[in-house]
Amino acid sequence: MKIVLLESLAVSEEKVAALAAPLIAAGHSFAAYTDGARETDVLIERAKDADILMVASSPLPAEVVAACTNLKLISVAFTGVDHLPMDLCRERGILVSNCAGYSNESVAELVFGLVISLLRRIPACDAACRAGGTKAGLVGFELAGKTFGIVGTGAIGLRVAALAKAFGCRLVGYSRTRRPEAEAMGIEYLSLDELMSTADVVSLHVPATDATRGMIGAAQIAKMKPDALLINTARGPVLDSAALAEALKEGRIAGAGIDVFETEPPIPADHPLCGAPNVILTPHVAFATAQSMVVRAEMVFENVRCYLDGSPRNLMK
Repeated sequence: MKIVLLESLAVSEEKVAALAAPLIAAGHSFAAYTDGARETDVLIERAKDADILMVASSPLPAEVVAACTNLKLISVAFTGVDHLPMDLCRERGILVSNCAGYSNESVAELVFGLVISLLRRIPACDAACRAGGTKAGLVGFELAGKTFGIVGTGAIGLRVAALAKAFGCRLVGYSRTRRPEAEAMGIEYLSLDELMSTADVVSLHVPATDATRGMIGAAQIAKMKPDALLINTARGPVLDSAALAEALKEGRIAGAGIDVFETEPPIPADHPLCGAPNVILTPHVAFATAQSMVVRAEMVFENVRCYLDGSPRNLMK
């Protein structure tokens, strides 16, 4: 079969070659395109004869999938698949596998990087030091003892909960499904409105689906405490950025840490959050560590191998 990698996996060429070697040895062809080209016509030319495509987090246009008449599997080096034309894949009977779990640690750790940076005002402290200032006006707050709210108690949400518990936080959660392991950890499940009004920190960990798009809007943000923080390392469409920016400008919540947006960075200079106070913005880096990139590269190739062996895994519906 012809296997085509359409974008970089953020690991070395040597690592990709080592992972591709068994596939080539088994008689399959493999081509890797890692130059960052995203033009639809270029992607079509590279992918059109593929039996298997490998992609990461960049959007895969429906026109590309439609042009791939032999396509049987898309192996996605990412957790979410909302950047793929899933309806077309289902219509065509194209299987889609993902790499859920590769970034549990990296995402959870960035959550606390954002939380502590906000609580301890680290960016402002850095600026003060560079300007010859002192700690005047920069006294922060401790995370210990705060109520930590987790919206979405999947694998990443539970890892965040474990770290929050280690910091000495009370845990509250919201999810469509109550998980026994979450309750055993000490998470008290609440309604979404109750969580928003109770938590000192609200951290989002849900996928972008029809059910979750816009789930945190003006009404939900209005329920938050004035000294509360909102963290989004999940998916941009889950949160109403304009409503959050207004709440920050009006001082109705204390701060926010945002890693994901309505579109992939770069975000426009006039994005609502760019002009909002007390917000730390990061360019969708939560998943990206040296360790997690290696794990996902190994997983995305293993998904292909399992498919070729007749036992496809990590399939998305």
